[in-house]
Amino acid sequence: MMKLGRDQLSSLCEMMQKELPKGGVIILQGDLASGKTTLTQAFARHLGMEDAVTSPTFSLQQRYGEQLYHYDLYNYGFEKFLSLGMMEELEREGYHLIEWGDETLIGWLKRCGIETIILKITKCDETSRCYEVQRA
Repeated sequence: MMKLGRDQLSSLCEMMQKELPKGGVIILQGDLASGKTTLTQAFARHLGMEDAVTSPTFSLQQRYGEQLYHYDLYNYGFEKFLSLGMMEELEREGYHLIEWGDETLIGWLKRCGIETIILKITKCDETSRCYEVQRA
């Protein structure tokens, strides 16, 4: 487990890229306002992107450049994600960060052989978050 402030996220982003060098799925788990979108913003900067990264809560997916895809399943859930044909998106080369991914999604990704990291985010204190990283 790592305890990091916002200004220290670059080391976590570097590790994420190293763990999934050709892209893959990163499931971001944590309570509301735990820092899932903040981490996605830091990862976009780490990849050299200057796009404004926002939460895709109401749009389901945001795409940044050719290599970063950001999803939010909070309002839709896995079943809606499937029914909209979004699983095909995960086959695109690049990094796919999914907020609110659950065990059903993780199981599906395993069966499809898609490399996946689960990143659990908790609030340690007012200025830092704790990050627990594991392979699915």
